[in-house]
Amino acid sequence: MVRCSNNLVGILNFVVFLLSIPILAGGIWLSQKGSTECERFLDKPVIALGVFLMVVAIAGLIGSCCRVTWLLWTYLFVMFLLILVVFSITVFAFVVTNKGAGETVSGRGYKEYRLGDYSNWLQKRVNDGGNWNKIRSCLAESKVCSKLEAKLIDVPVNNFYNEHLTALQSGCCKPSDQCQFTYISATNWTKTAGTHPNPDCQIWDNAPEKLCFDCESCKAGLLDNVKSAWKKVAIVNIVFLVFLIIVYSVGCCALRNNKRDNGYGHTGYKP
Repeated sequence: MVRCSNNLVGILNFVVFLLSIPILAGGIWLSQKGSTECERFLDKPVIALGVFLMVVAIAGLIGSCCRVTWLLWTYLFVMFLLILVVFSITVFAFVVTNKGAGETVSGRGYKEYRLGDYSNWLQKRVNDGGNWNKIRSCLAESKVCSKLEAKLIDVPVNNFYNEHLTALQSGCCKPSDQCQFTYISATNWTKTAGTHPNPDCQIWDNAPEKLCFDCESCKAGLLDNVKSAWKKVAIVNIVFLVFLIIVYSVGCCALRNNKRDNGYGHTGYKP
């Protein structure tokens, strides 16, 4: 029973090693086959994650099964740091995403989004010109608005107002209801004369490559998507954190076995 911890660490790390192969392959595929900058943006992080998991798994596998104590020490140290990082990221994700939500509009099937409702940290990220230019380019390449236009072609205004739009569609593809523009189509509106309390009304442009991609409502719609995604990631992180703690605990038992073997002068693998 004492040796079970070494065997279990070996099995768990072998599984992690197998999982790292498709992750690494996916990152390489993105770098070679990604058709847009937005798709290729993820290739380096995915490749780095695949390599990291592979190296850590090999270290844990050799350290536990071959009784290499110094390698197992290194493995456990890295695992401890990883637990701290995952825990910190999880807490940070919950803190950053605890603010912000779409506002229900009377008589509308969609919600509208205000940038000021979200956390200051997220606002600073999207208000940075360099960041937003890249995000804006990705939104344009995703054709989120042209797909909406094609879906709702020749739809009457009342049907459009009852449509359930996503946060990005509501924030980036149409002007705010406060603008009181005249509806022509989902992404085509006639501006009304006069000044408007919402600065997004002045930014709106019917050109397909402009629309409301530079509006605060578009940035807020993106943050609403980020908020939902981060909350899901945080939940997954909690499960991953429990897994890491279990593996770390079993690894500590394996290290104790190695030290006991070394203390009695035993070498090599003992089942």
